[in-house]
Amino acid sequence: MLDVENFFAGADEKINQLLRFTAEVDKMTGISRRTMLLNKSRRENDAEHSWHIAVMAMLFKDYAPEGCDVARAVQMCIVHDLVEIYAGDTFAYDVSANLGKEEREKAGADRLFGELPEHLGKQFRLLWEEFDKMETPDAKYAAAMDRLQPFLHNTLTDGQTWKEGKPSVDMVEKRLGPALELIPEIKGWYDANIERAKKEGWL
Repeated sequence: MLDVENFFAGADEKINQLLRFTAEVDKMTGISRRTMLLNKSRRENDAEHSWHIAVMAMLFKDYAPEGCDVARAVQMCIVHDLVEIYAGDTFAYDVSANLGKEEREKAGADRLFGELPEHLGKQFRLLWEEFDKMETPDAKYAAAMDRLQPFLHNTLTDGQTWKEGKPSVDMVEKRLGPALELIPEIKGWYDANIERAKKEGWL
């Protein structure tokens, strides 16, 4: 059972379970990512990132692949980083930090989703696993949003995380690959921003 401080339980245990889980996932607001907010005041947190890409999935719906259920992809965007409440965020360009990431996140999923009523826990777990595999149209579309958002932020924050992580252009292109493949219309924008990043010394 989740140990949520100051939670005063009622008589209905299912309601208690759902409310505890709701309180637990608020911890996403405390999981910092490397990506900076566009006003450059601080790093974004996991909750902000998840909200942002969920909105993007709605905005870019005309570019969703054939067979994609956009509403379901939005659900994936919302739940895809919940396991980081326990596993923590792993910077994409930190090779050593990515060692063991899969195991940490699986343990986080076991712990977190196991606290939900069985049918809901299974639903959340399947969405998270499907997103991670990036094989279905829904997962590919959600992943494209997940990769596109940090790239956009870097173009608008003077390459903040690129300068910190020092990735190569090839690494950045590989990271954005799911979005470039799914939405080829962004290639011209991508190329222009890569050239700018190189000129400015961000990459």
